[in-house]
Amino acid sequence: MGGDSLTEVKVKEKAESVILPCRTKAVLNKDTLVEWTRSEPYFGFVHVFPNTSNHYRQQDDLYCARTEMNVDLLQTGDLSLTLKYPTDRDSGSYICTIYRDQDILRQRVVLHHVKEERFPIWAIVLLISLPLLSMVAGGAIFLFWFYLRTVPKVEVESGSKSVELPFKTNANLPEDAKVEWRDEENWTAHVFQNGAEQPNQQSWYYRGRTEMRPNALKDKDLSLTLKYPTKSDFLTCTVYSKEGKILLRGEVLLQVKVPEVVEPGEVSVELPCKLKDELKCEVTEVVWVNSRGRMVHRYDRDKHPPEEQFYTYRHQTELKTGFKETGDFSLTIKYPTDWDNKFYTCKAYREDTTILMKKRVKLRVKECQVEVQGASVQLPFQTTPELLQGCRTVYI
Repeated sequence: MGGDSLTEVKVKEKAESVILPCRTKAVLNKDTLVEWTRSEPYFGFVHVFPNTSNHYRQQDDLYCARTEMNVDLLQTGDLSLTLKYPTDRDSGSYICTIYRDQDILRQRVVLHHVKEERFPIWAIVLLISLPLLSMVAGGAIFLFWFYLRTVPKVEVESGSKSVELPFKTNANLPEDAKVEWRDEENWTAHVFQNGAEQPNQQSWYYRGRTEMRPNALKDKDLSLTLKYPTKSDFLTCTVYSKEGKILLRGEVLLQVKVPEVVEPGEVSVELPCKLKDELKCEVTEVVWVNSRGRMVHRYDRDKHPPEEQFYTYRHQTELKTGFKETGDFSLTIKYPTDWDNKFYTCKAYREDTTILMKKRVKLRVKECQVEVQGASVQLPFQTTPELLQGCRTVYI
């Protein structure tokens, strides 16, 4: 059994990729298994070697299509992980675990995402002068408040098929101008150039989910359509000349309303997810995952494969009776606790893997509180009969 070692890695904002190092001098045979997981700020499944379809299903959505390892790692002992398009959301502790025969070797890597200083110089000067220029500061606060009020705001319900982020102009823009939409994490949401969309320049998170009008520059309408919105965000549209000069810039605030289910600690809770009547007949697969990328529940035609569920949800979830006929794929979670306080996403697919709907729900379970009145108190505890099978009582 090998001991843990620690390495710290820093990556600058806008970097294309970062390498999380993991190397060993041990001889690795063909049966060696290597797992990359995230331990902080929460546990997540990042990458595994060798890759199988089951491993890809376990991978957290955050890392989908963003990780890779060297193909000759068994010969070189270089088990480093390449993480593409790193952002602040990737900061945290990662563990490289090597399973070799009966030995387990571990190496820990802490990733720090270093953001560029975005605070404007004029604002820094203003803050330094605050003690002497209180009136100016008051004016700056008013201007900041006014700025927020003038930024277009678009509200949409989670589960909506699409939303349009408006950006129209009266300016005459050249035909070879480049239009780029980015979110507040600096991820590229969409690129339009030379009269066509450029999907190869998009961040993976937005691929297949955005579109602009074919004659956007001619029509002076640079609005962006975003499919299946799930999270609120500031999105910025910037127009560049062929030489890279900024010609135009605008911002849109997207607010996605996520329904919150508040559970007072009852036997079960239902997370809503209902498809439109015209779509219910096309559904072949429905997947529920939590905000940590864990498989909560999956319906695949007439199958309910429990082995793909994260173990804490087994025997704890079920869909509504008659869901195939009604299109109501709301999920029931039995005996919820504050450990279940997370965001949950419902994804419905047709047979060609096209997404029919994507909806996000927030669950908040109130803590169980017991008041003591007298010489004794009963602490409530409920579970399912399935979980009690094979258990033994432990007295503490």
